[in-house]
Amino acid sequence: TSNIFIMPNIDAGNIGYKMVQYFGGLKAIGPITMGFNKPVNDLSRGCSAADIEGVVAITAVQAQAEENN
Repeated sequence: TSNIFIMPNIDAGNIGYKMVQYFGGLKAIGPITMGFNKPVNDLSRGCSAADIEGVVAITAVQAQAEENN
């Protein structure tokens, strides 16, 4: 199961997903961006190695999907 939150900007996205992760005791990956010409995503300064791995994997899938279109 997954939930998707749509935020008005990257700052709100960072704050929102960190709050959900912290207060819910959950694993959160993001924010994941959409709408750019090339796949690009954001990592916080305090991210862990696992956070980096998750975002890199998602970005790779986005790049592969773009290549197939």
